[in-house]
Amino acid sequence: MATATSTAVAFSGATAAVPKPRTLPRHQLPSSRRALAAPIRCSAVSPSPSPSPAPPATALRPWGPSDPRKGADILVEALERCGISDVFAYPGGASMEIHQALTRSPLITNHLFRHEQGEAFAASGYARASGRVGVCVATSGPGATNLVSALADALLDSIPMVAITGQVPRRMIGTDAFQETPIVEVTRSITKHNYLVLDVEDIPRVIQEAFFLASSGRPGPVLVDIPKDIQQQMAVPVWDAPMSLPGYIARLPKPPATELLEQVLRLVGEARRPILYVGGGCSASGEELRRFVELTGIPVTTTLMGLGNFPSDDPLSLRMLGMHGTVYANYAVDKADLLLAFGVRFDDRVTGKIEAFASRSKIVHIDIDPAEIGKNKQPHVSICADVKLALQGLNALLSGSKANKSFDFASWHEELEQQKREFPLGYKTFGEAIPPQYAIQVLDELTKGEAIIATGVGQHQMWAAQYYTYKRPRQWLSSAGLGAMGFGLPAAAGAAVANPGVTVVDIDGDGSFLMNIQELALIRIENLPVKVMILNNQHLGMVVQWEDRFYKANRAHTYLGNPENESEIYPDFVTIAKGFNVPAVRVTKRSEVRAAIKKMLETPGPYLLDIIVPHQEHVLPMIPSGGAFKDIIMEGDGRIAY
Repeated sequence: MATATSTAVAFSGATAAVPKPRTLPRHQLPSSRRALAAPIRCSAVSPSPSPSPAPPATALRPWGPSDPRKGADILVEALERCGISDVFAYPGGASMEIHQALTRSPLITNHLFRHEQGEAFAASGYARASGRVGVCVATSGPGATNLVSALADALLDSIPMVAITGQVPRRMIGTDAFQETPIVEVTRSITKHNYLVLDVEDIPRVIQEAFFLASSGRPGPVLVDIPKDIQQQMAVPVWDAPMSLPGYIARLPKPPATELLEQVLRLVGEARRPILYVGGGCSASGEELRRFVELTGIPVTTTLMGLGNFPSDDPLSLRMLGMHGTVYANYAVDKADLLLAFGVRFDDRVTGKIEAFASRSKIVHIDIDPAEIGKNKQPHVSICADVKLALQGLNALLSGSKANKSFDFASWHEELEQQKREFPLGYKTFGEAIPPQYAIQVLDELTKGEAIIATGVGQHQMWAAQYYTYKRPRQWLSSAGLGAMGFGLPAAAGAAVANPGVTVVDIDGDGSFLMNIQELALIRIENLPVKVMILNNQHLGMVVQWEDRFYKANRAHTYLGNPENESEIYPDFVTIAKGFNVPAVRVTKRSEVRAAIKKMLETPGPYLLDIIVPHQEHVLPMIPSGGAFKDIIMEGDGRIAY
């Protein structure tokens, strides 16, 4: 998905001075903007003529339905009509009006993160953990540009977000005014769509469209940039203004054709070694996926984004595949004669050498985004459709009277079970040194695999993917496509907002955690049950692993401690946490881990546990970048030379 910049005033035809949207490639949104026949509710994923409910009147809003109010109040009311109860907003000069309007809302709570990147990752965590659209708000200039990493992250991982930015007044746009950045242009290629609102009357429609675009088709981030004078302008909102997205709606995938689904089942019937390769696109179809596996007996492997979409403790689960996937998952894909790729994009960290990936297989690719079909790997059968609808159709055919399908993959199951027995995930122990994998196993045991897990990016992320048991969709939150360090803590806080009372654990590295450490303030102030478990090796662990393997262990700025005193733990996260009034403990011995994690989980509210782990540990298995299954590495660490 790419983006198109458009201006609300251009859609309404209010002035000819505003440039029309540019012509777009096929995978971008349409430039044509014609009105639909009926109004569409902004929170819907498909067109619906249902009217939006009006928020209740309050003493803070003395105006009646036909009275004028500020554009900022219209914006906040539009968010309420989209069902929004939580936003993540940090104020500034160009967004003050929005914040003033938020104080007048009886329905919306603002969660004040201490950095715009933190708030945007929180909106992403909220969306990932709930399936609802996450909303963040920032001021112009540096506030807006601080959203960029999270928008890119949301685009790559297909996360529904709406980012609202304040902008300098219209008359100052293009003058290099104080805190002016052309955020529409900056984010053109990292949003699904974006808007510059130049007419206050367009706000209700633009917000409807933004939420519809963010949540329909392949989800993604949408940015709405609103100049300050538009926020201050008085107007009477027209809530039933129809959306103007005829081209986009016309190109949304249709339900899958029955004959194509029957063709898929014929291939399954002919296969002897089928494998399901499941990604983030199945996050809304976990139930249908489990039913399909029950009916067919096909083993399942998931991508990093797909963790939890099929229970990783199921006998037919092969857990994660790819660069740091299990040996048996990568073996299965290498030996399979049929690869059912559902909601995936054949990412390079999964495929490695693309020519060698699933080279013995016929490939069936089902994805909602036509741009992904054949982009990296050419399928034998492709279906551009919602995976949920495709699975429902397949299950109906399998359960129907005409199906009479019986599949016997017993020998294939036994072959894979043998691989599981021969090549299980494992690690070595060295006295009282704490293996990071062990800490995650203890967490998994004590939470019974029920916690929501967020991570930063690096070795700890891969160990969390490998050693925690994911039983349901939306239980695993991680920056997969962009690989953005600093994601873990704010995303965990956003997930906690979306799931009140549920324990959320941020499994983080010392490098990633430090990038958004300021959000300890938010989890303390709101008393969120976010537990931070730092696997602290004093290094940029994943880069160190690559230095060990491919650069003769030459350290090139990957040590994050104090070079003048390498025996001390630096920085002191326990002391820093206490400065935020967050309870914190450090453990350095394996024998201390279980009791420490138990105390962390039993302590109400936020908690930080700093677990000191050896920097020599490597994430294994590992298929080197650009390599194939035959190149897999299963032994070694930083204690030996290569």
